[in-house]
Amino acid sequence: MIILFYKYINIENPKNILRWLTVICNQLGLKGRLILANEGINGTLGGQENLLKRYIQLMNEHPLFGGIDFKTSDGDENYFPRLRIVIKEEITRMGVDPKKITALQGGKHLTPKEAHELLQNPPENLIILDGRNEYEARIGKFKNAIVPPINIFREFPEYIDKNQELFRDKKVFMYCTGGIRCERASAYLKSKNVAEEVYQLEGGIHRYGEQYPDGFFRGKNYVFDDRIAVTINNDILSNCLFCDTKCADFTNCINAKCNEQYICCSSCIEKSMNCCNKTCYNLVKEKQVPIRIKFRNQNKEINK
Repeated sequence: MIILFYKYINIENPKNILRWLTVICNQLGLKGRLILANEGINGTLGGQENLLKRYIQLMNEHPLFGGIDFKTSDGDENYFPRLRIVIKEEITRMGVDPKKITALQGGKHLTPKEAHELLQNPPENLIILDGRNEYEARIGKFKNAIVPPINIFREFPEYIDKNQELFRDKKVFMYCTGGIRCERASAYLKSKNVAEEVYQLEGGIHRYGEQYPDGFFRGKNYVFDDRIAVTINNDILSNCLFCDTKCADFTNCINAKCNEQYICCSSCIEKSMNCCNKTCYNLVKEKQVPIRIKFRNQNKEINK
């Protein structure tokens, strides 16, 4: 089983929590990534189902972490190379002082049911805004969503700054993978005082897809581990880089110095020797570069 979770909560001494979590995760044989900061916790862990249930129980018993929405998916610890627990300034890096823009200032939470009803009967001034990176939306997104041309979450504030008029007097419905990015991204948009209303999807695509697999979100939900994507429905929104056939499978260039992530069908992976372009193909063929032995998702940040 794989769990993903977060909670914005004041943590006065993250180092103490790090030591506590390290002991627990090692005892339970869990792998994955945990980020701690004064503003809270953000994590994705894989392990045996009974051991993850024990982890959830221990977290719920802790005075800081009770009431977390633990989302579950199929999988296990083998989708993660190791256990990594770190302390950072932000639990998902937007690049804005977390003391100045906090989750408490974020948009109105809509449950999946409320969001579905909103999208069924949208007001004329509704805008659907994807809070993720552009490459994530290639394989899945909400119908009619605006997808910012960004590659990392830290570029989101600049996008808002440059496009404030787009949101003037609009009702903005924001979504991301599991909800964490929208907590502060919606707060940043609200801080500009241009939108009439800002909503955020509670539980993100993950929770919406559980309740409405054939709803307004189409395709796959991109995730930041070796699964790469979780299928919500069978719609395919993207195409193979080489042959342009319908395809929604990411792979990484076998040239370890490149490691570019791209969408490619199995036939073209074989023909191209799993290289993303002719330059990499020639380097690999002539054995001039190290070869990636095993796939690892190149996107290191935990974005949910």
